[in-house]
Amino acid sequence: MPQGSRASRVGDQIRAELASLLTRDVHDPGIGFLTITQVKVSPDLQQARVYYTTIGDDKARRESARALGRATPFLRRQVGQRLQLKRVPELTFLFDEAIEKSDRIERILQELNTERAGRPDTGEAPGDDTTGPRNDDQ
Repeated sequence: MPQGSRASRVGDQIRAELASLLTRDVHDPGIGFLTITQVKVSPDLQQARVYYTTIGDDKARRESARALGRATPFLRRQVGQRLQLKRVPELTFLFDEAIEKSDRIERILQELNTERAGRPDTGEAPGDDTTGPRNDDQ
């Protein structure tokens, strides 16, 4: 059995339960539009880092973090009841910046493509040197 397989399975179950709880049972308006992207559980199943993203600016992001902080005891209790684990991991919510970073990279690539499209095409392939002397003696 691969190392960490139980921790990853428990993490997937926690992610599914948290997503369900946040959409159906948590009625805090501060949470807003929130997506649980990943849950990493420690090998001893004592700690769970829950990564999330939100739609909105920094103010909405801070408000979502505060709302998650208020809801954490309820969420942990509910996860424990639903998954029936011997010991429920401590939940730590962290904003997932990977999505923002990939969006930034995507914007940069789009800007580069539009910049290339705006340049006049010379018709030459890179490295095609047709201005040099020709050797027709062969």
